[in-house]
Amino acid sequence: MRDYLESLEQDAARDPEQRARELSRRELPKRFYKEAAAVACEGGYAIHLDGRPVKTPSRAQLTVPLEAVANAMAAEWNAQEKVINPATMPLTRIANSAQDAVTVRFAEVADDITRFCGTDALCYRADDPESLSRRQTELWDPVLAWAEELLGGRFILIAGLMHQEQPEALLAAYRARIGSLSPLRLAALHTATSLTGSAVLSLALAEGRLSADDVWQAAHVEEDFNIERWGQDAEAAQVRRYKRSEFDAAALILAA
Repeated sequence: MRDYLESLEQDAARDPEQRARELSRRELPKRFYKEAAAVACEGGYAIHLDGRPVKTPSRAQLTVPLEAVANAMAAEWNAQEKVINPATMPLTRIANSAQDAVTVRFAEVADDITRFCGTDALCYRADDPESLSRRQTELWDPVLAWAEELLGGRFILIAGLMHQEQPEALLAAYRARIGSLSPLRLAALHTATSLTGSAVLSLALAEGRLSADDVWQAAHVEEDFNIERWGQDAEAAQVRRYKRSEFDAAALILAA
């Protein structure tokens, strides 16, 4: 059990697709408990397995401040069948990472998200075909306009993949905006940003500007465009479903 929990924080930093492949090859621990439940405790809610609290990799009692998140985490544990599969427990992994890592490395995580903003996917536009460029404009421009008003600056748009630095004042405003988040919400924001490639979209989710479905659609404009033209193979569809489950866990925390 200890080895399993210690693996959660390490998994949180890896690419979701790589993590899914690695977890599928592990010898998973057997389920040893009958029932998981969210229980009120000092500082929020803990997850109990047959009355015993789940602990983080650092051996502290795992605690989340939000009842809705705790109930969803308990549901993750109850959904395990014969074995405990961390690939199907994204909320638990995010909560462990938040408590053990983000709490003590908050500035580093916030800086990393801000770096995403400096190379945000919404700023890189296709110049061909025109129909893809038009779809990007329709879905992305309103979000960027909202973010520009919120942050008091303008993003620089780039045609193609040539790197272009974004204004320092804009990035400083973004960093200040996320600096007051709780460690749990910051961990969720980092997950959402990593999965979408866009710190702007993840901020829109955190601020309630866009729904989870809207963010997911905006983040996959080019992929969906190509699927419409060429179709999607089964493996790619499976990877996308896995990433969506990770994203939905982050979205639940940000919306709670």
